[in-house]
Amino acid sequence: MKRSFFVRARWDDEAKVFYSDSDIDGFHIEAATVEEFEALMLEVAPELILSNHYNASELADTPLKDLVPAILWQRPDVATSRL
Repeated sequence: MKRSFFVRARWDDEAKVFYSDSDIDGFHIEAATVEEFEALMLEVAPELILSNHYNASELADTPLKDLVPAILWQRPDVATSRL
């Protein structure tokens, strides 16, 4: 059972937003600032992991400590990402 997932914020210079690059199924967010991106990520990512990466029997039969995912968040260097 996969317990580690990654999230990166990428800068779209044309749209002027940070967008997600992730291996979490269904995870696609955009935000104008890294702070907004991070807040959205922390709200949405855990729920998507539980609903899109585990089936009902895994959720029922797995101890809670083994269900809690690790989200590897790579915060961009804002100064260089907007160049």
